[in-house]
Amino acid sequence: MADSPQHVAIIMDGNGRWARSRGMPRVAGHRASVKVVRKIVEECAERKVRYLTLFAFSSENWRRPAEEVGMLMGLFLDALVREVADLHRNQVRLRFIGDRESLGPELKQRMADAETLTASNAGLGLMVAVAYGGRWDVAQACRSLAADAAAGRLDAAQISEEHIGARLALAGIPDPDLLIRTGGEQRISNFLLWNLAYTELYFTDALWPEFSPAHLQAAFDYFGQRERRFGKTSAQIAAKADA
Repeated sequence: MADSPQHVAIIMDGNGRWARSRGMPRVAGHRASVKVVRKIVEECAERKVRYLTLFAFSSENWRRPAEEVGMLMGLFLDALVREVADLHRNQVRLRFIGDRESLGPELKQRMADAETLTASNAGLGLMVAVAYGGRWDVAQACRSLAADAAAGRLDAAQISEEHIGARLALAGIPDPDLLIRTGGEQRISNFLLWNLAYTELYFTDALWPEFSPAHLQAAFDYFGQRERRFGKTSAQIAAKADA
C-alpha cells in the first residue's frame, strides 16, 4: 500500500454553488474559500506534506464575466497582502505557476515579492496556479526548447521527456502523488496534464468552502489503500518490498 502523499494537488471547485445554495452571491463563496485554503495549508504542514499545489485560477477562467474575474483578481491580491507574512513566519515557501503576462502589474509584483520573501524557507512548498492551464504549460515548454534548438544550443533529435519536464512550471518539484478535486466533478480540467501521469485521483462531492481536515483525511486514507505500480506488476512491487 502507498505511503502518505508527499505532494498533494487540489482543484478547489464548488465556491459558486456553495454560495448559491445559501442564497448568497458568488463572491461570498470565493471569500469563504480563502479561509479553507488557510486551514488546509496548515493541515498539510502539520502532516509533513512536502508540497501542496492549489489550482486557484485557470486560463479558461478568463472566459467568466468580467465583473467576476475582476473580483477574483482583487480577492487574490487582498489575500496575498494579508496572508504572506503568516506563511513566511510558518516557513512556507511560496511559488506561483501560470501565465503571469496575463496578470496586472500590481499583482505580478506582489507575487514576485512573496516568492522572494519566502524563497529560503524550509517548510511546506506551496505552489499556487494562477492563470494556469496544462496545455499552456506544455506549449511554453516546447517553445523554450524550440528556441534553444533554433539557436544551436540543443539538438532537437535529442529532446527527451526529461528536457520537457525541466521546462514545465513545476520543474524541480516531484510530480503530485495525490490529486483531490472537490465539488463532485470528475475531470482534471486542464490542470498539470504532464505531471498527473501517475497521480492517484480522488474526487469528493464536498464543495470547497465546506472542505475540512476530515475530508482531507478521507483522501489520505484512499491514497493509503492504493497500490502504486508505475507500470510494474503487483508481483514486482511485492518482491521489491520483501527484498
